[in-house]
Amino acid sequence: MAYSQKDLEKAIYKTTMLTLKDVLSRQTSESKSSKSKLPSNTSDKKSKRRSTNVPSFNVEKVTYDDDYFIKYADEYITFTGKNPTTFHAIHFFSKLLEANGFKYLSEKDEWSDLSAGLYYTTRNSTSLGAFAVGKDWKPENGVGIVGSHIDALAAKLKPVSSKTKVDGYELLGVANYAGALSPTWFDRDLGIGGRVLVRVEDKNSSTGYKIISKLISSSPKPIARISTLAEHFGAAAAPPYDKETKAIPVIGYNSGSDSEPTKEEKKSPLIGKHPIDLLRFIAELAETSVADIVQLDLDLFDVQPGTKGGLRDDFVFAPRIDDRVCSFAAINALIEFTKNGPIPSDSFSQVLLFDNEEVGSLTRQGAKSTLVNSITERVIDSLVGSKDVSVEVASRTAFANSVILSADVTHLLNPTYKSEYLDDHFAVPNKGITIALDPNGHMATDSVGQTIAQEVARLNDDELQYFQIKNGARSGGTIGPTISSNTGARTIDLGIPQLSMHSIRAAIGVKDVGLGVKYFNGFFKYWQDVNKSFGDL
Repeated sequence: MAYSQKDLEKAIYKTTMLTLKDVLSRQTSESKSSKSKLPSNTSDKKSKRRSTNVPSFNVEKVTYDDDYFIKYADEYITFTGKNPTTFHAIHFFSKLLEANGFKYLSEKDEWSDLSAGLYYTTRNSTSLGAFAVGKDWKPENGVGIVGSHIDALAAKLKPVSSKTKVDGYELLGVANYAGALSPTWFDRDLGIGGRVLVRVEDKNSSTGYKIISKLISSSPKPIARISTLAEHFGAAAAPPYDKETKAIPVIGYNSGSDSEPTKEEKKSPLIGKHPIDLLRFIAELAETSVADIVQLDLDLFDVQPGTKGGLRDDFVFAPRIDDRVCSFAAINALIEFTKNGPIPSDSFSQVLLFDNEEVGSLTRQGAKSTLVNSITERVIDSLVGSKDVSVEVASRTAFANSVILSADVTHLLNPTYKSEYLDDHFAVPNKGITIALDPNGHMATDSVGQTIAQEVARLNDDELQYFQIKNGARSGGTIGPTISSNTGARTIDLGIPQLSMHSIRAAIGVKDVGLGVKYFNGFFKYWQDVNKSFGDL
């Protein structure tokens, strides 16, 4: 039977989106489709692809209409609500990649005899690298990488979270991760979730047991609240607050005696470090016993789900936007890139999601780790290894020919504070990805990188925006300069713009998730040809 180009286009698009829905549906029921229409600023244009040796249909790109952008907004809202911690987000992306044909590679194994294909790996269950490599790729072709950070501000359970009751109020010891426990965290409904390490019997082990990881989330149930002091109390109610003494979550009220652990529960090394009722609650969520829990890595988080908002649903209001949103867009762009026809046989495309950007990236799972170099070097060693050139030298050649997008959220114009923004250097919602610029090295974007980003946008029919701070204002930082200096690859800082950065809840344009997916997909398609036009600049 003969199929029209239009039929094939619809089939590819439907397959991609249904796979994302399938993964999300294991966590929640499908969100209701929105009927609202969005302001249009993108047009449909045929996609140009390099030649490939793999026989296939010449599939055109999907139509970027209102349904496309609404779908991604809805899927992102569901994703961020059902995956409140970094552990959950990485687990979700792993399952999504597997559902779309990506094969898991453990860093603890040899990556010998790799063939062209789709792969991913994780580190510490909080960082991830996914890649698609063609059979004719060689180091001189370079690598197209979209890197983002997956961590978000959180209140983390302290190693000893038990605190003395205050007149019956049960309190919990937590530590602020990055800028958490700011005033925006007060008077919010806070759930608990993350990773629980559990001991299980293993007769094949020399110890007789093994340690496994279980993910838990109390959502939608809140278990904690940090209450403000009413303004009627005067100066004591005014900020700033001491985060150690005034930002303490309340988890219950019990004027009687505390519960005592059973003889069996006392086998856990955590007894005496955390409230026994909390441990029992966690054990129930993890479907295990208190006695078998050996360690916790848990966050408090806002349980209020995200939603579309504004009179015409112009926005997405959600928690943890910084930076689950660029991570979500990057992974889905790589999947779209591999679904919309064969990947070019000479290409090597990666998405890297790093942990701990909010606290400096200097961890084994952060952007200052070996992850970015390790993936490229191991692929070189397995796929194109040569006796004449060492892996180290080949890797240097690859990165010298590479382009990396450091994708991190940047700032939307806050209309109430427009005077704080540099004229002609701010972003608005539902318009496009924003390039971040800074002459003092806080961003990695240079003139060549800026031009590459612009040319990709032109070929992909995207609109770019630009953000730079005023002279004398404090600039934030991101992973771009770190990756650029560690690899030698040209790096461009850009991202999806948002309002209320580092608040417990933030906002983006309703089209902005889809615009991010669209631009990153276009980057994978066009970066290599665009980069070649710059020669040795």
